[in-house]
Amino acid sequence: MSKQKIIALFPEAAYGPALNSVGIAQACEKMGHKVVFLTDPGMSGLYKGYGFDEYPVNMSEPMEPEEMARYWQDFINGHIPNFNLTPYEQIDNYVKECWEAIVETSIWAEKDLPGVLDKVKPDLVCIDNVILFPAIKRYCNENNKAWVRIISCSENEIPDPDIPPHLSGCGENDKECFEKFDNRFLKAVGPCHEKFNNFLKGCDEEPYPLGQFFEASPHLNLLLYPEPVKFKRRNPLDPVRFQYLEGCVRQDEIYEIPRFKINNDKPVLYVSFGSLGSGDTDLLKRIMNTVSQMPVRALFNVGDYQDAYESVPDNVLISSWYPQPSVIQQVDAVIHHGGNNSFTECLYFGKPAIIMPYVWDGHDNATRVDETGHGFHMHRSNWKDEELKNKIDRMLNNEAMKKKLSATSAHMQKQDGTVKAAKLLNEFIF
Repeated sequence: MSKQKIIALFPEAAYGPALNSVGIAQACEKMGHKVVFLTDPGMSGLYKGYGFDEYPVNMSEPMEPEEMARYWQDFINGHIPNFNLTPYEQIDNYVKECWEAIVETSIWAEKDLPGVLDKVKPDLVCIDNVILFPAIKRYCNENNKAWVRIISCSENEIPDPDIPPHLSGCGENDKECFEKFDNRFLKAVGPCHEKFNNFLKGCDEEPYPLGQFFEASPHLNLLLYPEPVKFKRRNPLDPVRFQYLEGCVRQDEIYEIPRFKINNDKPVLYVSFGSLGSGDTDLLKRIMNTVSQMPVRALFNVGDYQDAYESVPDNVLISSWYPQPSVIQQVDAVIHHGGNNSFTECLYFGKPAIIMPYVWDGHDNATRVDETGHGFHMHRSNWKDEELKNKIDRMLNNEAMKKKLSATSAHMQKQDGTVKAAKLLNEFIF
């Protein structure tokens, strides 16, 4: 390389996009580039922990990082009663409130982001978010730089008439579900979309059609979704501008599975509902009780709620955090909430999964893992012990599923999404 370039990554303030971006950043630095993170203060310290410089961008009323983290934790916990609802029923509560909050992040970021970009002077900006930040487009246009969009959620974040609407959880061929969800979604987000368009007008940006909050990059768009689960589109995406990364698994610390009090010769499960979903301790305790009756071992990610577990079964271990890619690589099956990192990591390592979604694209990923034969979709609370036991047994013993997962894993690992992303970005800035 003739000169080191500066790549700025700007993920959404959530662990899924953040950790996906870490994987890309690690691969870019191996190619000799300088990678920095633009970050909401609530995520401060995460990227430093992986050795990257951070530049804070306030995306809400300024507050201490701990207070910001609690804000989103409280937001999620306040919606736990809505997690039992269908994706359609969640539109008027969780989905609507999320989009209202997301619009505010873009408006707030416009205060800090121009100055941060001028300070960092990136040669390339990569955004993993669901909403436009006008300052990034303006900086890139004025400085003849490119910006890249990363789609770490389900690929239906880029819409098409023949695939399910984003967040809908609709089956691939359920067109009636498509229409029903779309109609209600557009009505619910109408007011905040109008507010966003007024903001865009003040930034000299063209308004978006109702329901659209972001656009595809004119330069390059990176999608995490792997080939074995991707949708068949009516309007195929331009293969030059839209590249599928086949997953994007970061390098994390090595993890050695500890000894359990019992069942040390039995299969191992990993159970995680993410950092925010761990607040649903009743669900995790219920799964724990069912698993305690089976000839298995299980690692449970309980987040910041370890004190809520007064007793733990002998075949269960709990922790506030696990280096997830290292764990999934070693276990036999996974139960998770459908976050896209968990979704793609299970496929990358060929592990069957039960997805119990509660919000956002977890619904889409749960439907997709089931209809492509890579795992099972279960409602997060409307199940009986025997149903869960049966699904776990099938994950561990279904040969057809194992064969499919093995083929998907081989395909994804051959591609190596983080390296593919780094090569694409490298070609783009030289």
